[in-house]
Amino acid sequence: MTKLLGTFATILMVATSMAQPHLLSKSNKKDSTQRFSDNIRNLPPLEIRSVRAEVNSPFAITNLNKTSIQQLNYGQDLPFVIQNTPSVVVNSDAGSGVGYTGIRIRGTDGTRINVTLNGIPYNDAESMITYFVNLPDFSSSLNSIQIQRGVGTSTNGAGAFGASINLATNDYRPEKYLSLQSSVGSFNTFKNTLQLGTGLLNNHFTIDGRVSTISSDGYIDRAKSNLKSFYVSSTYWGNQSSLRLNVFSGWEKTYQAWYGVPEELLATQRTYNPAGMEKTGAPYANQTDNYHQTHYQLFYNKTINKNWQWNTAVFLTRGKGYYEEYKGAVVLTDYISTAKAAEPIDLVRRKWLDNNFYGQIASLVYEQGKNKFTLGGAWNTYDGIHYGRLPYLNSFGITPNLNYYFNNAIKNDFNTYIKWNYQLTQQLSSFVDVQYRKVTHNMYGFDHNPDLIVKRDFNFLNPKAGLFYKTKQTNYYASIAIAHKEPNRDDFEAATTQQPQQEVLTDMELGFKNKQGAFELGANIYIMNYKDQLVLTGKINEIGAYTRTNVPKSRRAGIELEENWKINSFITSAGNFTFSQNKIEAFTEYIDDYDKGGQLAILHKNSDITLSPNLTATHLLNIKLNSKWQMNLTSKYVSKQYLDNTQNETRVLNAYFLQDINASYTLYTKQRWNAQLQLYVNNIFDKKYEPNGYTYSYLYEGGITTSNNYYPMAGRNYWLSLKININ
Repeated sequence: MTKLLGTFATILMVATSMAQPHLLSKSNKKDSTQRFSDNIRNLPPLEIRSVRAEVNSPFAITNLNKTSIQQLNYGQDLPFVIQNTPSVVVNSDAGSGVGYTGIRIRGTDGTRINVTLNGIPYNDAESMITYFVNLPDFSSSLNSIQIQRGVGTSTNGAGAFGASINLATNDYRPEKYLSLQSSVGSFNTFKNTLQLGTGLLNNHFTIDGRVSTISSDGYIDRAKSNLKSFYVSSTYWGNQSSLRLNVFSGWEKTYQAWYGVPEELLATQRTYNPAGMEKTGAPYANQTDNYHQTHYQLFYNKTINKNWQWNTAVFLTRGKGYYEEYKGAVVLTDYISTAKAAEPIDLVRRKWLDNNFYGQIASLVYEQGKNKFTLGGAWNTYDGIHYGRLPYLNSFGITPNLNYYFNNAIKNDFNTYIKWNYQLTQQLSSFVDVQYRKVTHNMYGFDHNPDLIVKRDFNFLNPKAGLFYKTKQTNYYASIAIAHKEPNRDDFEAATTQQPQQEVLTDMELGFKNKQGAFELGANIYIMNYKDQLVLTGKINEIGAYTRTNVPKSRRAGIELEENWKINSFITSAGNFTFSQNKIEAFTEYIDDYDKGGQLAILHKNSDITLSPNLTATHLLNIKLNSKWQMNLTSKYVSKQYLDNTQNETRVLNAYFLQDINASYTLYTKQRWNAQLQLYVNNIFDKKYEPNGYTYSYLYEGGITTSNNYYPMAGRNYWLSLKININ
């Protein structure tokens, strides 16, 4: 924290010198100076350019601008805004896209997808999961998104072990504005968003803000969400520099819908929710997840001269919350050893997380002639406290909110990288990127194993290289990249004799993009070879918990196709198609043996990786009927997926094919304001499908019993959204 405060002080000193009157007066000297300032302000911020792939980068990338983002931003969580990009499959615990949601890219789960907010890490430092629910309606503040499939370029935070998602809010809006969006949808879903900006004040300052509320009953029983958030950004714009402060926060309260629907109930009770059902009679009313997260970001960008640019940012993310659950027929001494209650009782418990995540990012860019060098890096520290409380035990003579477990963990992460773009010829350019990353874990006990102390260091060297060749109509590229990833917190709980190893990925990409008039076609071939990938095998660790195990060799390989065709002035066709194979060379499955005790071991070879479809395809048909009406017809296909790594045909998610429609009508357009009405009909043909699930098996009375559990999505559902913009 001392390091962070020192950096804050340094930047504030710089800001003070920037704001001196003799410097401010320079902005009025010449019109050419003002034009120079506006050009700098309209460039993407350096903290974004440093971690993003450029147009001539040899990687598979998709860029979404503000218009594309807002077209699908009517109330669902961010994964649903980008669900139509290549190789993407999304899911929602509540079944409606509001609340807890998930995303997979090329079959890679969220713990292996690096997510940054303005270049600052967002993945939870311990689980590596990105909880988009903690920042409700963040899409409304975004001006661009870049998705890098595969390892991609060096970035900050969690290792990009399958993809990266870079989210950017830091844009320059010199005109004042006011925007209101209200949406109403199925399952009593409501969203209200108010955005405003001052425009450029005194030729140097802008202030932008947003407040949002989202509420929904959810498709699944009791899967309610109550979400609130705000975003404030204030910027000082100098002639060659800028200083920006972002503060944004989210509150979420969601009824738990984490457990899925058992297979035997799927046909008759698709919306069944087992959460809270341990309570006799009506389900427990407050079986909820409650979390509050606030982000503080301070950026300084500086154009030193025509060749040199520099930026730095410091950040603090403050998070605190708990989930509450009803537990029936428990032995109180399992929680509190001094308790006197001997008979099983019902109780309510709360599991808390209280954490601070803080650090700094920085980059220095040098451009001259055929060379461009980027030297960057970051450091961050995660300090997380885990504890459990029993709030309602007064009748047993126990102090309310007494901790029944308490442990903490500290994770330090440091990285530095250098990127070199070199223009070999007028058509051919090269890219070299080398990153060093050091991760230190210090974990002082776990919920179920308080005496296990884990201290692990990891040192990673992640090189990347590629070529980009450009002709008049076609771009070609090829690259190879190596990435490493540390285990998650839960993996370390395997006990001292079962500690996990780091994972290693070698990613090879080869592709092209061709444009012939109004028609564009792109193709990308990828081969991703994993060493020691961590997967669930059913193996139980020393404390009786299922743990992930390193498997020696696994791979993902596929081809991604994209097309964009402006058929005429009214109709545009856009689509993508991914065909892949996702295989584990060999691994051992473990099944609980209730007949003899222990576990039964079964060897599997060349089996499909969990939740990795071999085929995904999306097509969008945009029809502009006239200046007021336009319509989008979207189709999405996802092939069969296996619930575990055994490729067992009794443990599958069925393939599904969906159609959505989005119709928009411009109600009013004037010079200073406009209004638009949008109607969304999702899953038009009321398809029953499940994009996510899990399974477990056991041996009993000589036979293997398998329990499959699914997360159903809503059938046909509707949204109506009104947007009003005033400039």
